[in-house]
Amino acid sequence: MPERTPRGTALETRGHGDAAVVLVHGLGLNRQSWQWQAPALAERYRVITYDLHGHGESSLPPERPSLAMFSDQLRELMDHLRLYEAAVLGFSLGGMIARRFAMDNPDRLWALGVLHSAHARDTAAQDAILRRVEQARAEGPAATVEAALQRWFTDDFRAANPALMNTVRGWIMANRREVYWPIYQVLADGVSELIAPSPPINVPTLVMTGDEDHGNSPAMSRAIAAEIPGADLVILPGLRHMALAEAPDTFNAQLLGFLERASGRTLKV
Repeated sequence: MPERTPRGTALETRGHGDAAVVLVHGLGLNRQSWQWQAPALAERYRVITYDLHGHGESSLPPERPSLAMFSDQLRELMDHLRLYEAAVLGFSLGGMIARRFAMDNPDRLWALGVLHSAHARDTAAQDAILRRVEQARAEGPAATVEAALQRWFTDDFRAANPALMNTVRGWIMANRREVYWPIYQVLADGVSELIAPSPPINVPTLVMTGDEDHGNSPAMSRAIAAEIPGADLVILPGLRHMALAEAPDTFNAQLLGFLERASGRTLKV
């Protein structure tokens, strides 16, 4: 059984390092989506994975879902664990939550990771994601899951790994329709509050995506990095959205290298 915070967040802790790393998963997923990263990171850090409200084993959203609500959940998690600061690494929606948290609680981070996460969309891209929100509202996660798997994994990898596709499909299908679509709406609409933060985010930051992740594109990652002074930008070649599962060694090497550099930069301040 996972540990729980007073507000119902299910969490797991690995490792015993002095520095903490909190991993924030994406829409429709759960803390198990970090299974390829958590063990490697736990060799050097105290690693916390948790389920967002409305996902996995955590409680339902206590209010209408928003980035602010998820930022509050993360703060409550850290308070529960008596963590004054952590490196917060967020994937997709989790990257948006991590940025919102950095804006709301700038003194609670020693590093920030924005991984395969969105920035400003053009009209066509925004219309496309709003159509998916409407599909999810009308029909539930089943309406969008197959297209998601195609966007998330390269064709060859998807064909060669049917068991993993079933695992990820199962994670998404486990979401309740009445909860899933309002959180999907946050993914669609929340970007606007993250653009050009004032004051700028001022913490060592890694911005990373795949060069075939069209929904969270290299152009978006470049725009995010341009708004965060000194941010590291990494574009992973030949990978789509779920690079963390498709190429974990490559993905983890970038995370570990960044965290080592960020720790050194933090100690010098």
